[in-house]
Amino acid sequence: MKFAGFTAVVAATAASVVAADGSAGCGKTDAIPDIYRGLTSSGRLRTYSIHLPSNYSESSPYPVVLGFHGSSSVGLFFEADTKMSEDRFSANKIMVYPDGVGGAWAGANYSEVSVDEDLQFVSDLLDDVRGAYCVDDSRIYATGMSIGGGFVNTIACSAVGDNFAAFAPASGSYYTDDDAAHGNCAPARNPLPLLEVHGGSDESVKYDGGDGEGGEEPSIETWLGWWAQRNGCDDSTKSVEDSFDGDVHHTGWSCGGTDGVLQHWKVDDMGHCWASTEINFSQISVGEGPTHIQASQIIMDFFDKFTKP
Repeated sequence: MKFAGFTAVVAATAASVVAADGSAGCGKTDAIPDIYRGLTSSGRLRTYSIHLPSNYSESSPYPVVLGFHGSSSVGLFFEADTKMSEDRFSANKIMVYPDGVGGAWAGANYSEVSVDEDLQFVSDLLDDVRGAYCVDDSRIYATGMSIGGGFVNTIACSAVGDNFAAFAPASGSYYTDDDAAHGNCAPARNPLPLLEVHGGSDESVKYDGGDGEGGEEPSIETWLGWWAQRNGCDDSTKSVEDSFDGDVHHTGWSCGGTDGVLQHWKVDDMGHCWASTEINFSQISVGEGPTHIQASQIIMDFFDKFTKP
């Protein structure tokens, strides 16, 4: 009996240590590797899919990446298009793919829900994931494409953004961060790591900004300038590296004494698609083939550099 009691004490102590390092889901042994989950948020049933790494253990807190799809789409399509759930990109991460209401996210004039409702959904989703899986709260990230990328920026500009360590929108339509509204952006902390990928030939979300499908959009250069100011970036540290015969441009800033807090990848001849060296669905949809860079790898490498202070 003494041995059994000692074993119980050791197990309880180990569980408390895990809980201290990770979320409430640490120690739960019924996690399913790939599952579609639902939750009620703001009185509405919302859904998301989740993919666990092949090495998942309920006793080890894992980073989490939320991936937000583009318009007229769902999370599962974004997962297939980006291939981010493959081990080569996210072998040690929990991948989460939320579904927007009506196939979209808040911010556009065609969105079916308000910014507040979608932000509340993100908060509720994170609570749900933390409660079901072993999550490292210091390593939660968000990426997305098109209106999903725009919504990633909306999160970064809100109090909900304090849950995240870094953000990486791609081909983002920044409807809530345009010329009139950019002053309303209130990041939860400074500096806030952010990387953006965009095509110079994007016909849906034009690099130079202007009228978009869901409202007015800033030029990417202007938008990056706002984030440089928000992050307290030193303009004297701004660097641009050109590659692939001048088709790809990688810009980086030092912000708050940390190199690469703000980064941007521009591919001159790329349209409105997910940048990939392998053909994907979004490239086919705009009549293009593979491009020079692999956004999924670039984004994951960027996330790996940052934890939430």
